[in-house]
Amino acid sequence: MKTKEYEIISRSPEETRRFGVFLGRHTPSGLVIALSGELGAGKTCLTQGIARGLGVPEEFYVTSPSFTLVNQYPGRIDLYHVDLYRIETRVEIEEIGLEEMMLAQHVVVIEWADKAAGILPHEHLLISMSILDDQVRHLQLTGSGQKASHLVEKCREL
Repeated sequence: MKTKEYEIISRSPEETRRFGVFLGRHTPSGLVIALSGELGAGKTCLTQGIARGLGVPEEFYVTSPSFTLVNQYPGRIDLYHVDLYRIETRVEIEEIGLEEMMLAQHVVVIEWADKAAGILPHEHLLISMSILDDQVRHLQLTGSGQKASHLVEKCREL
């Protein structure tokens, strides 16, 4: 199993978004990006940047789908933004069709991905986010599989 790791420190929400834009520009189709971290860690902020990097038009305001559970955005590669915060069971995950989404050739970003740990595909990028202070965040990237590992390597160019 090919695995690569990388970590960065983001000093502001704008920096987190910019890093997301970088990720989105280099993310290949079919990749699952699994985000974990406590409330306020910047998962949605990062996803907003990923969306812009994937070419999602500015007129689409990217918000956390806490109540709808899934938002879809058109771009160079379509983005499926999934929020599992309110999900409590495997059956609920099945009902929203997460496994099918992860098999398609678009990008799937999953907030609260620890709730889907048992069903994440081999090929995925895990980003664990933690709060260091009001503005500063620590992002730990772990790429599993060839595409995700290549993306982690690309981050070293920053």
